[in-house]
Amino acid sequence: MDQRATLTTMAATLTATLLLLAMAMAMTGCQTPVEEPAYAQPLPEGAFALRRLDEADRPDLGSAADQLADPGLREALDRSIAWYAKPSARQHFPLGPITHGQAQASAYALRQIADLPRDEALAALDSDFDVWQSVGWDGAGTVFYTGYYAPVFEASRQPTGRYRYPLYTRPDDLASDPVTGEVRGRRTAEGYAPYATRAELERSGALRGRELVYLPSRLHAYMIEVNGSARLNMTDGSTLYIGYAGNNGHDYTSIGKLLVEDGYIDEHRLTLSAIEQHFERYPQQLEDYIRRNDRFVFFKAYDAATWPAGSLGVRVEAMRTLATDKSIFPRGAPVLVETRMAGSPATGGRSMPRQQLMVDQDTGGAIRAAGRADIFYGIGDRPGALAGEQAAEGRLYYLLLRRDRVQAWHDRLQGDGRRADARR
Repeated sequence: MDQRATLTTMAATLTATLLLLAMAMAMTGCQTPVEEPAYAQPLPEGAFALRRLDEADRPDLGSAADQLADPGLREALDRSIAWYAKPSARQHFPLGPITHGQAQASAYALRQIADLPRDEALAALDSDFDVWQSVGWDGAGTVFYTGYYAPVFEASRQPTGRYRYPLYTRPDDLASDPVTGEVRGRRTAEGYAPYATRAELERSGALRGRELVYLPSRLHAYMIEVNGSARLNMTDGSTLYIGYAGNNGHDYTSIGKLLVEDGYIDEHRLTLSAIEQHFERYPQQLEDYIRRNDRFVFFKAYDAATWPAGSLGVRVEAMRTLATDKSIFPRGAPVLVETRMAGSPATGGRSMPRQQLMVDQDTGGAIRAAGRADIFYGIGDRPGALAGEQAAEGRLYYLLLRRDRVQAWHDRLQGDGRRADARR
C-alpha cells in the first residue's frame, strides 16, 4: 500500500492514520454520529471512484500553478516518479480507465511544468491535463478530510518501572495479500483463519518476545498505533524511527467516538487534549476503551532517510502527501485538495478555505471510501495539534494527462531516462 506490511505499500500507514482527530474520530471517518456512516460508505459494486469533469465544471487551477515552485511539492512528485519506475508499481494498474503509463506521465509532466514561469505553467495545466473528481460518499463529490502526523515520544528498549507499555513487531503467522496488502489472517494448515483481536492478543500473551520498544504511557503507545509511525527518543540517547508493519485485520474503533457516544465528551469539543484529560480523571477506564478497538497494529524500525514512509514505501511530505483508499484511487498521482484547512498563517492558525496541490502517496486504516481522505501535517507536536483540528468537508480532484498528451510526455520521460543512464 504492494507490501503494506513492509510499507512498500500500506493498506494502513501513517495512517492512518491520524492524531488528534485520528484519536478522536478520523479513522472512523466522521465528524458527527449522524454523518459517520455516510463518509465511510463504500462505492456501489462496479462503480468507479472518479469522474472526468467537463471544461465548464473544472476548478480554477491558478492556485495549483502558484504552488508548483514549492520545494516540498517537487520532492513529493520526484518520489512518486521514482515509485512509478519500479516494476512492482504496474501491478496496481489499470485502475478503471487509468493506466500506469497515464499516471506515471502525469506525475512526470507536472514536475516538468513546475520549472516553467507561473503563467506558462498554468497554460500547460489547462491544455495538457484533465481534471477527475472523486464522486465522494454521496455521488456529488463530498469528501471528508481529516489530518494525521508522526508523533515524537520517549521510549526504552527494555522494560522498566517507568517504561512499561510495549509496541510489538509483526507476528510470523500473520499473512497479507502480497498485492493489495489486505490481511488474510493467521496461516494454518488448512489455509487462513481470522487473526486474534486486540483483547485476545493482549490477554493471551501471544506476543510475548515480540516487544520492539516500551513507552511510559499506555495512551501514547496507543496513539502511535493510531498514527502508524513515530520518532522515538530512546533512553540510551539514540533515536529510533518506527513505522507500520501490519495489523491484525480487524476493524478500527475510535475511542474518541466511543467517549462521545457514552456521553463523556461533547462531539464538538473532541480533541486529543479532551481525551487525555478524561483519562487523567478516569484512569481506570482507559484499558476498557482501548480494548473495545479490535484492531492491533505492529511496527518495525526504519531508516531516518525514508521515515516517515507512506503506502508507496517513500517518505511522505508535510502538507503535500495525501492518504486515500488505494483500492479505488490511483497511487502516486497529483491531486488538488479543496477544503477548510487548519494552520493558515494568514488567519493566525485558524481554519480557512484552501486549495492545496498534493500527491496521493499514502493510505490509512480508516481511509476506505471515496468520501474520505487524510492530510499529512508533519512531524511533532505543532503538526499534531493542527492535524487534530482538521475535520472538514471538501472536494478532491486528480490531475491526469489528457489521453492525447500521454504519449508525448511519456516519450519525454523515456528520453530523460536514457540520458540519465548514459551519464552513469
